[in-house]
Amino acid sequence: MSGSDNDQHLNDDAVAPAIAERALREAERIAEALVFASAQPVSEGFIAERVAKGIDISSVMQRLKADYAMRGVNLVQVDGAWAFRTAADLSFVIRRDDNEARKLSRAALEVLAIIAYHQPVTRAEIEDIRGVQTSKGTLDVLMESGWVRFRGRRRTPGRPVTLGTTRDFLDHFGLEELRDLPGLEELKGAGLLSGRIPANFNVPSPLMSDELTEDEDPITQMDLEELGLLAPGGASDD
Repeated sequence: MSGSDNDQHLNDDAVAPAIAERALREAERIAEALVFASAQPVSEGFIAERVAKGIDISSVMQRLKADYAMRGVNLVQVDGAWAFRTAADLSFVIRRDDNEARKLSRAALEVLAIIAYHQPVTRAEIEDIRGVQTSKGTLDVLMESGWVRFRGRRRTPGRPVTLGTTRDFLDHFGLEELRDLPGLEELKGAGLLSGRIPANFNVPSPLMSDELTEDEDPITQMDLEELGLLAPGGASDD
């Protein structure tokens, strides 16, 4: 190989990392803009469709997360998606909106805790754990808050509807995923469990994905109509 060829080879070796770093920085800028502009957490798949091919999006987001770690806003992961949120230690300086959503009743908090830790769970199972009936109004409040949703139909007699939490639930409580839920003693200390719930109430390992379990069937359009979530003959938003 001639001297000029060697020089060219060395130049190529020096240029390639610079190009890769430039592409990575551009991907960071795009990801930052997408998350900043979105009112909802943004998935890595959504970001990947808008940056150069071959970019490791997980690496990009981790770099951005580190960049924002000590700032007034942090980049946080919520159920596999990303969002900017006020740094936890600065939340006290943020003025609460006068129209802040009403506080949940104790019954609603208990039901929410049971759904979070026992999902997928049916209304009958919730009532069995609490020892009292659960009013439709309590479930309606949790649905309207966007923290609870219908998951599917249990493959048992009567095919009861199963309930689970949503991404908005994780986002509101500052959780990256369900495995970050607090333990039993923390729940009691926060007043989320009352004396009505049996002493043997346990905190099982909750479902770690939105995939239906083997004993659940997906919710159909007919189910949505039956549950009053869709007018007969209407179309779902999904």
